[in-house]
Amino acid sequence: MVLLDKHYFNKGLVLLMNHALTVGAMMEHAEKFFPKKEVISQTHDKIHRLTYKEIGKRTRRLMSALHNLGIKKGDRVGTLAWNTHRHLEIYFAAPGMGAILHTINIRLSPEHIIYIINHAEDKVIFVDEDILPLVDKLQDHLKTVKAYVVMTDKEELPENNLPNVYSYEQLLENGDETYEFIKNIDENDPAGMCYTSATTGKPKGVIYSHRGIALHSYALGLADTAAVSESDVSMAVVPQFHVNAWGMPFACTWFGSTQVMPGPRFTPERLARFIEEFKVTVTAGVPTIWLGLLKELEEKDYDLTSLRGILCGGSAAPIGMIRAFEEKHNIPFFHAYGATETTPLATYSRLKSYQNKLTNEEKALEKTRQGILVPGLEMKVVGDEGEIPWDNETMGELLLRGPWIADSYYKDERSASAFKDGWFYTGDVVTVDEEGTIKIVDRTSDLIKSGGEWISSVELENVLMAHEAVFEASVVAIPDEKWQERPIACVVLHEKFVGKVEKQELLSFLEPQFAKFWLPDDILFVEEIPKSSVGKFLKRELRKYVLAHYQAQE
Repeated sequence: MVLLDKHYFNKGLVLLMNHALTVGAMMEHAEKFFPKKEVISQTHDKIHRLTYKEIGKRTRRLMSALHNLGIKKGDRVGTLAWNTHRHLEIYFAAPGMGAILHTINIRLSPEHIIYIINHAEDKVIFVDEDILPLVDKLQDHLKTVKAYVVMTDKEELPENNLPNVYSYEQLLENGDETYEFIKNIDENDPAGMCYTSATTGKPKGVIYSHRGIALHSYALGLADTAAVSESDVSMAVVPQFHVNAWGMPFACTWFGSTQVMPGPRFTPERLARFIEEFKVTVTAGVPTIWLGLLKELEEKDYDLTSLRGILCGGSAAPIGMIRAFEEKHNIPFFHAYGATETTPLATYSRLKSYQNKLTNEEKALEKTRQGILVPGLEMKVVGDEGEIPWDNETMGELLLRGPWIADSYYKDERSASAFKDGWFYTGDVVTVDEEGTIKIVDRTSDLIKSGGEWISSVELENVLMAHEAVFEASVVAIPDEKWQERPIACVVLHEKFVGKVEKQELLSFLEPQFAKFWLPDDILFVEEIPKSSVGKFLKRELRKYVLAHYQAQE
């Protein structure tokens, strides 16, 4: 036994190696220990099957190509691309040589895309061939971009008017496959950045450090979260431009999981077919994706027995969807919660061991919650009078902090309102039960205050979507002279129920489950609910529609 003098510690010495956590080291690990594992990638023209050994060589070639294009440490490298192997290579090449990966949401408006690229000061833009026409139109407004790289399987580049435009594959042909991942880098240096989806105002930029990405990847591998491992065949349906596909490509590469990348403009049919063909074990996406998959499963037969879990985030999934997957199709369904500012995983909903004894209905209700805090993070929930009791009823705003939580926005004065005293104010209103399980009940901006009492629009939406006739539902507030605000529900019916269901039937369905003052004053049947680029309901647009509807009746 070695006895250490107390003075040893007082000198500030440590007994562990100070080894940096870096994104490049993740790919090096995959190259060395999982060289035969595959990335299966759908591009516009074909399916590619590449091993991690091959992906590693291509990533190194890409790093050398970026170097030759003049990219230096700290420069931003932008992407406008789908989920493919090429996008995966950029994930590691940009931070692997000290630059910053900037994934750009292709579904934002042209004005927001221009703002994001200019605000981030991107030096190079990688773009998929079908997105090239958009970039072509925007080029005159992009102030900092020095080169464009087109990702295509074709030998000839699509017609364009871009200056300094290159072929991705030709750059790799001339690249150096022995190029080294950067070693002299601080793990707290920026590795990636992403902008919020701009549901209000201009998008806000968030920076991710090498350390934050690595620790977040560890979190995805925990047994009580997503449990990502070498044995998995993972298919990230959430776009790679949306919070780095929730970090799945980083974790899956590091852990040696087989990755299935569904490519451009995928359909529910392609997702179902890929799960069946490639024996996908875990997949991740937003509720609108899973609604589409459910519809596909109702119309055609697929063998999805390989799935050990569907990971759902972005917004709350209705209980009807959860029950359909778990009880009808025998596919486990898991809620996760996070935000662009949280890298994003913050909570995960997995039944505790003793909860396996619950009835199916009780299990489904439990799974509608967003779960408990991921180890490594801290939370508190505050109301008007400070921290709320964990009584499963009192509502408050969720605050988070931890090693993969942002501490500010990138060059944005709105940081002051979102980051205070070392905490990130999420804007999400939650309840917490006695064991710390959170349930999102609304956004602070979407809570409805009627007669001095709070009404959760999300709670109403979830119950409405449990009705067999309802495909989607969104609840918004309209001004009321007497009560301040009153809820109005907008409902999209399943095709077979259109014209067959009246609003009174839905109100009667809600009545036993809520206090009378919670019930919507009206239910409007609509063909579509406006959504953001990541599938969230755009309530500000819906409010405009509802107000215009009633104004037209006056």
